[in-house]
Amino acid sequence: MESSQIILQISLLVDAGLVVLIWMVQLIIYPSFTYYKTENLLEWHQKYTSRIAVVVVPLMLVQLVLAITDVFLNFSTQTVSVLAVVLFLWIFTFLSFAPLHFKISEGKHNQKILQQLIQRNWIRTFLWSALLLFHITCYISLL
Repeated sequence: MESSQIILQISLLVDAGLVVLIWMVQLIIYPSFTYYKTENLLEWHQKYTSRIAVVVVPLMLVQLVLAITDVFLNFSTQTVSVLAVVLFLWIFTFLSFAPLHFKISEGKHNQKILQQLIQRNWIRTFLWSALLLFHITCYISLL
């Protein structure tokens, strides 16, 4: 089996994990934040962020390493495009979501901030879903 097929198969697994996770965050977890009283959200958010990081960080790191590796081993418009999307997701997560989560952790949040979290997360939900669909399409074309 060649390296591009191995990268594709691992990418499918990682993408699937991220897609399941992001849809749960989008449809269940972030909307639930709007129902918490401030003191309860502060307590839950601290537990949530540390626990979700154990799942999200390794998946995102593996996705980044795979995208970079794929560009070096199989340079093409497709591999560069995938890397660009993955890099955008990293930058968007740290520049847009980290500040919102810090505000929640500091108790400086309101309904507007919680709604921003939900609305902005649609972008990540769409992009991670698109990456999975792209990799499924690539995998099917190899069959």
